[in-house]
Amino acid sequence: MREELYPFSTHYRRVFDEARLRPEQIRTVSDLARLPFTTKQDLLRAQSSPENRYDFVLRPSPDLIRAHWPFARKLALVLGGARARELVRFQYTPNFLTFTTGRSSEPVGFAYTPFDLEVLRQAIARMFDIAALDPARDRIVNLFPFAPHLAFWAVTLGGFETGALVVPSGGGKVMGTDGSLRLFERLSPTVVVGTPGFTYHLLRRGNELGIRFANVRTVILGAEKVPPGLKEKMLECLKVGGAGDVRILGTYGFTEARMAWAECPTPDNHSTGYHLHPDFSVFEVIDPKTGEVLPEGQDGELVYTGIVGHGTSVLRYRTGDLVVGGITWKPCPACGRTLPRIGNELRRVSEQHSLSLTKIKGTLVDLSVMGSVLASMHDVEEWQVVLSKANDDPLELDQLEVRIAPRHGVDGRELAERVSRDLVNATEVAPNKVTLRSLHELLEELGMESAMKEKRFVDRRPKS
Repeated sequence: MREELYPFSTHYRRVFDEARLRPEQIRTVSDLARLPFTTKQDLLRAQSSPENRYDFVLRPSPDLIRAHWPFARKLALVLGGARARELVRFQYTPNFLTFTTGRSSEPVGFAYTPFDLEVLRQAIARMFDIAALDPARDRIVNLFPFAPHLAFWAVTLGGFETGALVVPSGGGKVMGTDGSLRLFERLSPTVVVGTPGFTYHLLRRGNELGIRFANVRTVILGAEKVPPGLKEKMLECLKVGGAGDVRILGTYGFTEARMAWAECPTPDNHSTGYHLHPDFSVFEVIDPKTGEVLPEGQDGELVYTGIVGHGTSVLRYRTGDLVVGGITWKPCPACGRTLPRIGNELRRVSEQHSLSLTKIKGTLVDLSVMGSVLASMHDVEEWQVVLSKANDDPLELDQLEVRIAPRHGVDGRELAERVSRDLVNATEVAPNKVTLRSLHELLEELGMESAMKEKRFVDRRPKS
């Protein structure tokens, strides 16, 4: 930290100076609590200002190197000549960008240097190992959308690092569902990687077309939460396509970390949590209201600090992800690894909406819980939640509409009643209406073939 983050990050040099701390005072994870948090708003503010847009990027200069690097390292740079200067360029010169998806705010760009891309390659190679992939024999189809987003490039670089065959389809937006299925027919993949919604949609469509999935043994899902009921629906589709014993794993990752972490395979597809890499990054769990660091195993918000890598670097970044069960250092009961693990039940703070459903007071509704209920219902093929205002009047009550496409042969009216009842039991909030849609109509509204991510939650309420 003394030789990297403090001297070369404009933002964190300012943070340390304002806190009257020296980098050498941060020696243990518990010492991090002496520093303020970094938030998405900090990143947005820096990006919106031309003079501050590189504040989070590590940018060495001859003057900063002379002022902050130890004598031995400066001497090595002088004596190393062109080779040493090339190493500095490799470590610090950005040559790649990914962006946040920008669902709730403007997309934020994150810079990678060649060194950072090597770190990402190694992190995803570890993820492949945790998922029990065999680079020598596995054939991997990458269904993530082709875009400057972490998920697509992580899988691609993981293939480069391990030598595994990774073939991208670009998801629904590039090759489309039927085009991706034609790739399945030609490649006969053993591993499928993609978002939960599109992967299930593709498997379901494959059943309609009679596509064989006999060789698929592993499905790895990312970018969204994976409820157990959705795993069951995927397994059903895979078995219809001729698959045998299939492991379905979730992953956890976010653009700000520039890496991702995986569950390990279990016989019953029950998650034991996401296996971390403590030599690459540090996680804390905090009380989201007070910011207090919580003990091991307690529920709270995840805070991320990268300890390797250059480019855009963040320290004590509040992820906005609430984890049930916090972090544990106990050996994994499935694979035996002693890596720390994040609990598998994660919820986004941004998915907790305060809805004015009565004239008296607002009601806090966790949309992620609502989504888990809908995704797990066997008779619901697709779903969408729409928030609006009565009569489009900003002063009126909030309206909660749930749109569902029933499975073929299912009584839509009875299913709508069951959906309303199950949502009340799970969230204590009843939708104003449950609307029936054909599968084709709802797929269009979700943007399954056109959007980067499906539009599961649509907030049409006027902005105050």
